[in-house]
Amino acid sequence: MAKIIAITNQKGGVGKTTTAINLSCCLAAAEHRTCLIDMDPQANATSGMGFDKDKIETSVYDTLIGKRALREVVLETDLTYLHLVPSSISLVGAEVELVTMLSRESKLKTALAPAADEYEYIIIDCPPSLGLLTINTLTAAHSVIIPIQAEYYALEGLGQLLNTITLVQENLNPGLKIEGVLLTMYDSRLNLSRQVLTEVRKHFDGNVYNTVISRNVRLSEAPSFGKPIILYDVLSTGAENYMSLAKEVLAQWES
Repeated sequence: MAKIIAITNQKGGVGKTTTAINLSCCLAAAEHRTCLIDMDPQANATSGMGFDKDKIETSVYDTLIGKRALREVVLETDLTYLHLVPSSISLVGAEVELVTMLSRESKLKTALAPAADEYEYIIIDCPPSLGLLTINTLTAAHSVIIPIQAEYYALEGLGQLLNTITLVQENLNPGLKIEGVLLTMYDSRLNLSRQVLTEVRKHFDGNVYNTVISRNVRLSEAPSFGKPIILYDVLSTGAENYMSLAKEVLAQWES
């Protein structure tokens, strides 16, 4: 049975897609059958894995609206154990189309059901919003990872996300839990980064990963080459950080 993990934060620029890509790749590198699903109409996870988003013919959009089964839109990647369900510009209109559909919040959950035994981990990159695409993801997921940037307004707006998670738990997916909070773009030389880490750990009381994702030039460069960090520079700090995160995630699910 696949463990389905949503990577979400309605704030942009917090390392959400970077985390979705690199956590998926590190799980696959550890020989766990993994599927990365790009639910963001911007399709950054798709391009970050080396695919031209303008040439994607079938995507998660086709699965959401019931045109194609999930296995029909899956792409193989450079990693043996990793598949990608790409996004495309068509996903922009999906929220409008979903509004009139029955069980509109559960379309992704229904689409993922046949693939439950094909993968060990399904990682979903959410859009930077709390609309129907994100609600679909939270309804389908077992847990949520929330990336938070180590900056002054790190916790601003998180109340809205946590309220949304609570509403989904109460009405659509009672089993949903917060997997953990991940601090990204951390710079140990800055007092601010250390203060934010302390504040986040206090606020979430033990639900914060020990791993922090450091600011790393190689990690920032990798998407422009269409590669995850472990294929772009496996010896970089960014690769080390995400391999460490993957170990924590595996330990959570295997304990």
